[in-house]
Order: sequence, then structure tokens, then C-alpha cells
Amino acid sequence: MTAADRPRVLLLGAGHANLLAVRALRKGALQARITVIDAAAQASYSGMFPGHVAGHYALDDMRIDLPRFADRHHVAFVQGRIAAIDPLARQVSLQDGTTLTFDVAVLDVGSHSAMPEIPGFAEHGLPIKPLDGFTARLGATHATARAAIIGGGVAGAEIALALRHRGAREVTVIEAGPVVAAALQPRSRRHLMSALGRADIRVVTDARIARVQLDAVVMGDGTRIASSLTIGIAGARAHGWMARTLPVDPAGFVRVTPTLQVEGHPTLFAAGDCAAMMHAPRPKAGVFAVRQAPVIAANVVAAVSGRPLRRYHPQDDYLKIISLGGRTALAEWRGLTLHGAWLWRWKDRIDRRFMASLQG
Repeated sequence: MTAADRPRVLLLGAGHANLLAVRALRKGALQARITVIDAAAQASYSGMFPGHVAGHYALDDMRIDLPRFADRHHVAFVQGRIAAIDPLARQVSLQDGTTLTFDVAVLDVGSHSAMPEIPGFAEHGLPIKPLDGFTARLGATHATARAAIIGGGVAGAEIALALRHRGAREVTVIEAGPVVAAALQPRSRRHLMSALGRADIRVVTDARIARVQLDAVVMGDGTRIASSLTIGIAGARAHGWMARTLPVDPAGFVRVTPTLQVEGHPTLFAAGDCAAMMHAPRPKAGVFAVRQAPVIAANVVAAVSGRPLRRYHPQDDYLKIISLGGRTALAEWRGLTLHGAWLWRWKDRIDRRFMASLQG
């Protein structure tokens, strides 16, 4: 087999599923030319991000150097932002004009947290995703800031607690719905609300935001919430370019089959937050990307070699561990609510082991 005959496999995005699949892909598709493409030269692990904001982890603790990762696994790395995918021509276009072709590709570009519908957010707000963009803009000022968190889900509460632990003067969580952390069961939510109260974090629910200014978030009734750091964490949002050429669900995420193939395009797979599992809808959570990785690896190898593909069956429930600012955590699993410092230490070991598997 000549170099030109070797199958071309593109891993579009350095998400959990793609990075975890690399080792198995390299082993199972020995003759393939595998390339990882990502907008940044480093990938950040979201599970350790609240701990980083709280001051428990340095940036290097939660980052994967992608060129080094690629060298270690004998794959190529291209830094570039994806602009479009033509699944019929099997081509990927980057924003710098580069075009790459593929035999099989996996889309794992995650989601973003920008809020273009809120006037002033683009100029004065800071979306938490992509994480590398967030950390680059966050700097050291967050430690003494007056912060407003737009989005009162679990992630918003975690970041609020992390900011207060780090020393932010004031933190306000702004939630459009009637309660914070609506995804949690009542007992877990009560415990989280107690943690927010102990940290003197203000919670505003049933909120309607009129605009974001440099020094405040202005509510629909004219109330001003002072903020020198306004962070957007109100759910996962799809990258707009995907809907131009790929089948998407109403929220704009790419529709995939049980084998994680993009509907109608058997040579293109999708995983992680950017994928909508139409056969088994689930919330956007990193645990599913991690579990998708071995299926992605097996199915890319199968697609290259012409063998049958595996189906991915996502779990119905998963362990949720929520950092509470300091070195303590809250967990919810199968109806149980647990909390304590031991949970944080357990999560810390899990996270460090996970990062070691990608950094080592």
C-alpha cells in the first residue's frame, strides 16, 4: 500500500471522544493517516475547570498539549478553526482557506456559550466555552471582581462558588427559570442552595436580561446588577456552521444514528456535545463523550476496513460530582445525595488519573 492509498482519517476537534479514541485508532487502523484538527494548540479538561477557577489547579494541570499528544501517538496535528464540512465531497474547510479531504471523519467540536441574543454580551460578556478562549480572557482580575453569572444550572453554580472561594468580592447568579440547578433532585438542590447561601452568593431567578454593559447587567425592569466580569453559562449552544451542510436537531446539534454516524453520511461520525443522539436523547455531559470514545474508535476502524459497526447505548443515569468552591463536593447518583471533603478528594484522583492518561 502506497502512502496515497492509505485511508485518511480526520478527527475534527480535540474533544474527549476524539482524544480518547486515538490510541485505539492508531492500534486498530495501522495503515491510516490520522490527523487531529483543532482551533487551539491545547485542549482543556472541563471536569477540572471549576477547580482551576477556584485556585486548586494550575492551567497545565488541566490542559493537553495537542502537538505533543499527536507526536506521542504518531498522528498529525493541524491547528485551524473549522468553517465548513462537505460530507458528500468528503472535504473539510478551515477558516484560513485550507481544505482537507477524508475517507472517514469524526466531528467532536463541543459547543459554545456565546449569547448573541443579549444586547451587549458580545462586547462585554465572557462565554465560558470554548474553555481556552475563556481562560485567555479571564486573566487574574476575577479574584477581586464583582461577577455576574448568566445561567443558574449546575455549571453556573460551580463557577459562582469557585469565584467566591478565589476571592471575588460579589457574585450574582442570574437564572431565567424559577430555580437554580433544575436538573438536580430536590435534596441535592437544597444542599447546593445552602452552599451558595454560605458563600454569600446572590441568586436571581425568573430573570429577564435587557442588556449587558461594561460594569453591569441591566434587567428587564431596569434593575442594575453591578458586574465587572459577566460570564455566560446558560446551556450548550451549537456551532452555527454545522447546520449549513449537516442534518441537525432543532437546537442545531448534528443528528447521529445509534452507530454515531451522521444521518445520511456513513463516512462521517459525531460525538460529544456537538452530537444529538436521536435514538437516545441525553443532556450535554462529558461522561457521554468518554463512553462514546471506544465505540467511535471501533466504528472508524470498521468503516475503514469494511466491517460491521457497533451501536452506542448511553447509560440512563450517571454520577454527578459538583465542586463547592473549596475542597469539598456534592454528589448525586441514583437518587442518593452525598457531600463532603472525601468526595472532592475522590474526584481529584479521578480527574488527575484521567489527565495522566492523556498527558503521559
